[in-house]
Amino acid sequence: MSSNNFIKQLSLLIKSRQNVIFLETKEEFRAEYTLRNFVKQATNRTFYCWDFVSGYTHVPQSNKIADRNPFQALDYIENLDSQISGVILLKDFQNFWSDLSIIRKLKLVLRKIKGQTKTIIFLVPEFLETDEILDFGIKINFPLPTRAEVKLELSKVFKSLNISIDEKIEENLIYACLGLSLESIRLILSKILINEKKLTKDIIQSIYGEKISLLNQNNLLQYWQNETSISDLGGLMELKIWLKIRENAFSEQARQYGLPNLRGILLIGAPGTGKSLAAKAISGEFNLPLLQLDVGKLFGGIVGQSESRIREMIRVSEALAPCIIWIDEIDKAFAKTLATSDSGTSNRVLSTFLTWLAEKQSSVFIIATANNIQNFPSEMFRKGRFDKTFLIDLPKKSEREQIFKVLLKKSRPETWENYDVSELATLTNFFTGADINQVIINSMYKAFSENREFTDLDLIEEIKNFDLSS
Repeated sequence: MSSNNFIKQLSLLIKSRQNVIFLETKEEFRAEYTLRNFVKQATNRTFYCWDFVSGYTHVPQSNKIADRNPFQALDYIENLDSQISGVILLKDFQNFWSDLSIIRKLKLVLRKIKGQTKTIIFLVPEFLETDEILDFGIKINFPLPTRAEVKLELSKVFKSLNISIDEKIEENLIYACLGLSLESIRLILSKILINEKKLTKDIIQSIYGEKISLLNQNNLLQYWQNETSISDLGGLMELKIWLKIRENAFSEQARQYGLPNLRGILLIGAPGTGKSLAAKAISGEFNLPLLQLDVGKLFGGIVGQSESRIREMIRVSEALAPCIIWIDEIDKAFAKTLATSDSGTSNRVLSTFLTWLAEKQSSVFIIATANNIQNFPSEMFRKGRFDKTFLIDLPKKSEREQIFKVLLKKSRPETWENYDVSELATLTNFFTGADINQVIINSMYKAFSENREFTDLDLIEEIKNFDLSS
């Protein structure tokens, strides 16, 4: 939810005389500041604020009233003149929901102020689905900082640390900080920059790591510090061309141009054909953090746990946007055969996931890989879920030459041209990229054991003896 949508929703609730609102946020200071300004500028109501230690503050003749006494805080609202219009912000009350006297008092207060122009807003750091207190009112979420707010906060931090920043690095840094509270941004930046005094690409990667660690409490998403690029990928020309056209798809310029956010791609092919490497290369091409979904942790044994975890994955992904979510072997996670043995859990998880794929507006790019689609749900292929499906076949001769070049350049950057990649590619018909990589590794081990450099002859011998039965 954007800040403007939040204000519109809040304004509608107050105008409709909603007496209780539960506002979820861990940004207490920013939420209070926003509410106070809204009440002052957009309503003719008085703003009251209470916390456990200070009681009521910033209200004439009300300071320190009901300090350390939540029961008295509710009593104060009950005794306010019926003609007074007010917005009452109550903090710390989540600690007293188990107190029956507090719940009973709240019921009496609500009966008394029903129909009056008074709105009680409970500031709650986190909701639990089992909280019966939510039956008393409407639950809304306080929006995370906007891009402009993040940029302003970064400027304050840089000024305090006397750090200058390049415009391009600043843009990447803003993206890295989106999805965090202002307090979290301060803490993370201070922690990383206090000793560095200089912003680099590595520091931005560190910020992503800290951010993911902070938001990804259940470890459903594994963060890859990725240095792979498209140049590390042999073959797959159709995919490379598609990516090249869209290399700036997540830039601010693309948004201003009116381009929609990319949804994702589905990579289908036999094991070892480079699907996982492609996922890492795409992350490098788009310069976005890569997070792999741990499908094993997605499905839990407790009733409702799997559904809760897919919602948690979506929430974290949205908070981390822009980012790439990599779902490896998605065919195993959502195969049709699972749905018949788990009381429909897989179907419900799949339904939630597909709805999100079709409707998401955030900059979350999905890369899903699959080996076998025989039992794959047909709904996954429906238009609007993925931008494109790529069928990755065994590499052709020209592609095998590229694979040999890429892999040999890594192990022998100075002498890779000494190898006859054309001949090697001819001899490796039906080999995958992973097979070719293993051939090179095996040849290197053999030559190393004999205290010499590996040659074309070693590679050819290994190719002839290589087991392709898998």
